[in-house]
Amino acid sequence: MKIEADHLVLGSGIAGLFFALKAAQHGSVAVVTKRERRESNTQYAQGGIAAVMDAADLVASHAQDTLAAGAGLCDCTVVEGVVAEGPEVVDELLAIGAQFNEARPGVLALGREGGHAHARVVHADDMTGREVTRALVAAVQALPQVTLYDHHLAIDLIVDDQRRCHGAWVLDSQQADPIAAVAPVTLLATGGCGQVFLHTTNPRVASGDGIAMAWRAGTRVSNMEFMQFHPTMLYDPGRPSFLITEALRGFGAVLIDERGAAFTDPLQTRDVVSRAIVAQMQQSGAECVYLDVTGQDDDQTRRRFPNIYQHCLGMGVDMTKTPIPVVPAAHYSCGGVWTDVYGQTDIAGLYAAGEVAMSGFQGANRLASNSLLEGLVFARRAVEHASTVAPVAVGRFEMEHRGDAVAPDALEERRELLRRLMWDEVGIVRSDCGLQRACEETERMVREIEALYSEHRLDAELVQLRSLATVAQLIARSARQRLESRGVHYNCDHPTRDDVCWQRPTLLVKDRVAASKVH
Repeated sequence: MKIEADHLVLGSGIAGLFFALKAAQHGSVAVVTKRERRESNTQYAQGGIAAVMDAADLVASHAQDTLAAGAGLCDCTVVEGVVAEGPEVVDELLAIGAQFNEARPGVLALGREGGHAHARVVHADDMTGREVTRALVAAVQALPQVTLYDHHLAIDLIVDDQRRCHGAWVLDSQQADPIAAVAPVTLLATGGCGQVFLHTTNPRVASGDGIAMAWRAGTRVSNMEFMQFHPTMLYDPGRPSFLITEALRGFGAVLIDERGAAFTDPLQTRDVVSRAIVAQMQQSGAECVYLDVTGQDDDQTRRRFPNIYQHCLGMGVDMTKTPIPVVPAAHYSCGGVWTDVYGQTDIAGLYAAGEVAMSGFQGANRLASNSLLEGLVFARRAVEHASTVAPVAVGRFEMEHRGDAVAPDALEERRELLRRLMWDEVGIVRSDCGLQRACEETERMVREIEALYSEHRLDAELVQLRSLATVAQLIARSARQRLESRGVHYNCDHPTRDDVCWQRPTLLVKDRVAASKVH
């Protein structure tokens, strides 16, 4: 069996689905996604889409806020272009039926989040990602040019000797053997890699597959050390992770300790707030801090955050009466596969958009609600550029694996050891010694897991563990290289920002490390 199309999309988050919607105007589209088509980081995005939709706001202000959060590592040209396109992509979502909150009929309600100088976040209560996913899935499913393949996990890219991508190998969960998914244009929209850390807001599907596949195929990856930790994940040990949106702090919630005392400005950027929480927990010995919204109007809180309110109520916390227990957790990768302004990677025919990519937009720290915006803009740009790509004849592809499957317990044990190592040594506060240990251990684990991969029958857990180990090694290597603290990368042995030596993105190239200037 073989999947063939004019465009292959790996991933069904906002970038992948928006690309599919646009690419259908130019030919057939195959969308491959490892679980059900609605399962992605987009589905769990609570805050919204940052865009200048208010006449009193300015594109220049949004750009300046993005550059400030990015701590000197954003590409100014990219930032200015992306924020300028924000209103257009929001209007396109409205046109396909996305329903966002309105201040009054025909006028969008705009929220303000940390790091923003103006209220500019378009939202659908506290379930924006779910609403955007609903609208995009409905629009894409209605197109006869698009075929969605649920429960198909991408394994590796198919790249020829001329460094042209012809698609990817995918594993159907119902089949034992890999399938070739062939197309002259391939989009990586596989999302982030938050599962590489022990504590994360990301669903289990966020295992960094796209970054790992692109790295093995020979693309550059950039800024992998900049993993953003969200300050406020619900502290509810033993249960699935649940994010408490930053919009709650923009709404008026304050961070307090166990005695009820506020200890930081809740509207600072995420890296500052996360480190303040870690410092407070270390000082007090507490396992969490609290987000207090009890000072706001109860009815407005319930109307604005119905999903969070109901979830907290289910664990016995009425957020209008009692502060919410929270802890920081790995949330968003600001680095990824290097791309140009059109989403092109180093390999012909291969594009990347969304969290998998490093476009120059996010820099050393992501401004709240800029992620959905980036995914939309770069998906649209990639389609426009890919429409000029001429089809290339492809041959037959074969992939062979032998042996039995690895025992699930053995895979899970390695997975948890890797995730704990990354949390302990490459977490919110890092050190030279810890990063060196992480580099050595991830290198060893990559070798061990690659040996398992080459000798045993493939299954989804082994493929994802291979991705996690590869991405962990890239993050640790990148963090060890950067001898300063900047944005979400904080090294206590180099606690200050050094613009003289380090105001440049980290670029990893297979078997060597390079760096380039910020333009």
